[in-house]
Amino acid sequence: MENSQVRPTVEEQLFFTYSNMLFRLCFTFFGNKADAEDAVSEVFIKYLEKAPEFNNEEHKKAWLLRVAANICKDMLRSSSRKNNISFCDAYEYCETEEDTDIMTAVLNLPLKYKSVVYIHYIEGYKTAETAKILHISESAVRKRLQYARSMLKKYLRGEFE
Repeated sequence: MENSQVRPTVEEQLFFTYSNMLFRLCFTFFGNKADAEDAVSEVFIKYLEKAPEFNNEEHKKAWLLRVAANICKDMLRSSSRKNNISFCDAYEYCETEEDTDIMTAVLNLPLKYKSVVYIHYIEGYKTAETAKILHISESAVRKRLQYARSMLKKYLRGEFE
């Protein structure tokens, strides 16, 4: 009997490897599952259209994150997608009440702070790498992280405005 297993294509492997990471980034931008899924789909469409060459896996990951962030920003420019946070969707990804509080606080951050928090803290990129991905200066990344931490502390202490 023949082994009839089909190997995944390069594109399928890319999707399996990076779709969850991209979904989490997009979810931090939108706060709802449907828009995050739409954005992730757009990232993979862009990949298929451009068929870029990468130096290594880190280069590929950074490219995907940068494209995802840009697509999310473009989608948010459309007025129909603004302020469409679904806390039900957010809670689905939280394991504890503390996780839920943190997720709610992060989702309430202004967009420019959400993106640096996600890329730096969740994906683990250094300041210089985060700056390259978002096309901002390293000092802007550090300042946004500082402001974001301050806002998160206030929110989590109940001192938000």
